[in-house]
Amino acid sequence: MFYLIILSMILLLFFKSKKSLHMLQQNLYNENNRYIKWIGKNALSFINIELFAIFMTLMGYFVFFDTEKYTRLAQILIIIIYLISVSIWYNKLKKEQKKKPLVVTKRVERLIITLIILHILPIVFLILNIKNTKTSFIIIFAYTIILYLNNFIIYLAKIINTPVEKCVARHFENMAQKKLRSMTDLKIVGITGSYGKTSSKNILADILNVKYNALPTPKNFNTHNGLLITINNNLDKFTDIFIAEMGAYVKGDIQDLCDMIHPKYGILTKIGTAHLESFGSEKNIIEGKFELIESLPSDGIGVLNRDDEKQVSYKLKNNCKIIWIGIENKDVDVYATNIECSNIGTKFDVLFKGDKTRYPFECKLLGDHNVYNILASIALGREFGIEIKDLQKSVRKVKPVEHRLELKTIGNFYMIDDAYNSNPIGAKNAIEVLGMMPGIKIVVTPGMIELAEKEEELNEKFGEQIAEVADYVVLIGEKKTEPIKKGLKNKKYNFDNVVIYNDVTKAYNFINGIKNENRDSEVYALFENDLPDTYNE
Repeated sequence: MFYLIILSMILLLFFKSKKSLHMLQQNLYNENNRYIKWIGKNALSFINIELFAIFMTLMGYFVFFDTEKYTRLAQILIIIIYLISVSIWYNKLKKEQKKKPLVVTKRVERLIITLIILHILPIVFLILNIKNTKTSFIIIFAYTIILYLNNFIIYLAKIINTPVEKCVARHFENMAQKKLRSMTDLKIVGITGSYGKTSSKNILADILNVKYNALPTPKNFNTHNGLLITINNNLDKFTDIFIAEMGAYVKGDIQDLCDMIHPKYGILTKIGTAHLESFGSEKNIIEGKFELIESLPSDGIGVLNRDDEKQVSYKLKNNCKIIWIGIENKDVDVYATNIECSNIGTKFDVLFKGDKTRYPFECKLLGDHNVYNILASIALGREFGIEIKDLQKSVRKVKPVEHRLELKTIGNFYMIDDAYNSNPIGAKNAIEVLGMMPGIKIVVTPGMIELAEKEEELNEKFGEQIAEVADYVVLIGEKKTEPIKKGLKNKKYNFDNVVIYNDVTKAYNFINGIKNENRDSEVYALFENDLPDTYNE
């Protein structure tokens, strides 16, 4: 019976550790205490029935029923409790909506080995004392507490592995530096900002590839380790231009990345309040993003947006060449006008300073914010010697970025997939794009996160913006979306057209139901900021 208890404990350990490892990885291995903050935010969800039930079982055994009959009953109850917990965790992990599942990297494998060593000691101790009933029960209770504190055990394993990980990181950084030094003709472009980094990176790569072999960092590989992986695994002698997306959670992150890869060219997308909680202030965000432009050499080139007040007001200390782009402000080097957006894409004219010719461009992307990204890429493309006709051709072929205002057909309705957005400007842009679409308009969202003390205020404003456009609203999470509901009420929105789910998958059935009731109308559903993997309600 004790062996069955051990087996059930190991099963529970597997599912709990998988979840904790996933959260540690999603929170960048506790960079800036992100994992510890996640534990703090979700502390109440860790209080579970297994600890209480086994405690009561053991209390009953030691205090009231020290008999062989009750020993067997206690063992059976413990097995049942553990198996119920295993079933709960299995179903929980199976139903979870994941943007990105746990990736079993070498680092994760090393963590798993350390975890096995940490957990195997009490299990071996239990097996050695299995004939001593009372000692076995005490060990089971102690191990149940260890399982209950599994998130902290994962963190302990991470701390134990820190020296090894530092050595591994140093080895790969030396490899990357050696490769970069050997590629003397390589052009390196850095891209950062609060919003649109990934879109801007992919747009630039698509445009430059008309003439060069450009390598962008894949997906959202925008951290120190992400750049190292890209350089060591993907950069080769055939690469002409390396485009590095640079993410940051605190001031100094961008500077560290620049010190590693030394970009000569830089694009700064719009600056806002994304990651305000970790940066601490808007001033730190602005200065942190401008670390890219300040790091460029004197013969480097930076591309800035004159429609962004935060960029205009910044006092640049670098004397490198600056190219200004804009849409609202025409006193720039490159600007766009006559912008027309539809459900098939965007058309606009581009004018260059000193040239009165209007050059028509068209693309498959949606929204004015994507025009900004394209303008920055056109500006840099001209600096790299690409002719206008080739720029026009390449812009037409630019591919939508997955989960970033990606228009696709799901069943019988159109989905505008903006699942990776979690910022006020990006959300506002998405609402504006939805407003341009014909037919019935639906917004599906849990709201925005990581906005520190401004989170409620900005989500309330987001609710007001939704009310101006949406025919129906699907909110994901009863408590989390309270500020959005407040914003809807401010605009006297009809709450008969508002539904709330805790599972985003239920939204699809609701939207299909709306379409079935309105067969002659097109239905466009904006999925704005899917539930992140680190979010629970």
